[in-house]
Amino acid sequence: MTDPCISLLADLVAIDSVNPSLVPGAAGEAGVAAYIAAHLRRLGLDVHLQEVAPGRPNVIGVLDGHSSRPSIMFCGHTDTVGVEGMDAPFTPVIRDGRLYGRGSQDMKGGVAAMIDAARVARERGFAGRLIIAAVIDEEYASLGADALVKDWRADAAVVTEPTDLQIGVGHKGFAWFQLETHGKAAHGSRPKDGRDAIMRMGRVLHRLEAFDRELQSRVVHPVLGTASLHASIINGGREWSSYPDRCELRVERRTIVGETAESAEAEISELLAALRHEDPDFSGSSTLVFSRSAYETPTGHSLPETLAALAEKRGVSAKTCGMSFWTDAAVLGEAGIPSVLFGPGGAGLHSTEEYVNVADVIACRDVLADLLVP
Repeated sequence: MTDPCISLLADLVAIDSVNPSLVPGAAGEAGVAAYIAAHLRRLGLDVHLQEVAPGRPNVIGVLDGHSSRPSIMFCGHTDTVGVEGMDAPFTPVIRDGRLYGRGSQDMKGGVAAMIDAARVARERGFAGRLIIAAVIDEEYASLGADALVKDWRADAAVVTEPTDLQIGVGHKGFAWFQLETHGKAAHGSRPKDGRDAIMRMGRVLHRLEAFDRELQSRVVHPVLGTASLHASIINGGREWSSYPDRCELRVERRTIVGETAESAEAEISELLAALRHEDPDFSGSSTLVFSRSAYETPTGHSLPETLAALAEKRGVSAKTCGMSFWTDAAVLGEAGIPSVLFGPGGAGLHSTEEYVNVADVIACRDVLADLLVP
């Protein structure tokens, strides 16, 4: 007989919830939200829908025993990335202990585990306050988490992103920059008339590469490692026989605790200023497009140690670690909700073949249920 948690996971994977901000015209989270809301009601939770964007609701389920115990939130996102190049992305298949399908690892496995943990805890007589938050849009701008923390609070939270059953106590942030170099359009046969914006961007790239090496040689943060940057997208030029008057570069800067988007922006501005100083004819600019902060669980908080002990009792060796990818835990943390990451393992994040380990999903569910009712 299939474990209820895995049946739930298969149902979630079968629902298309590709983020429409990533893929215009995609289904969005409405269908999976409706399913989760109905499922939580059947489990006896008090269910609230929080309309974040048209047709894109957060689902919040509450178990409230009106006790004085600290409240806990389990949080996971319901959106997925696109499915181009995948065969049958919404047909969940279990093979060799893995469940395949879009969103299986990122992160419907974790969502299924946290929801089914509520079922198990309720059957055991859970008497505290639990908030189950299934939020939208983590894969793009985290509109769901931003909206969630405006209305909902807890004393601590577990975000069930895929961590291979390790306990994430922090992760990097990021800042997106759009850089432009400016030239002068001219016929390709007239070098004295033209200014090559793409060549100028080559100078920028050279400096950025050196700066990335410098970032990665700095003192290593004990949880998050080092900051870094990379060039993401470049565009410029119009035709073979013309000097390009503009080149655009998109850069992602990964940040660690202690760095801000503003400090990263200042570094980019300083780099461009140095190029202008060396060549007064150089023309370039930078714009900060979007950013999210790095996050670290408050030092000394009991949740990581408690989770590790409960996992050990289940035969899971869960160590604390930092995660490289950004998550909604940063939004919760900034709102005053100390958070950790704990979720199942698998492979294929954002790839054409994605799976989650079935045993990990069940183990995650069991540890979360034990957290609620030891």
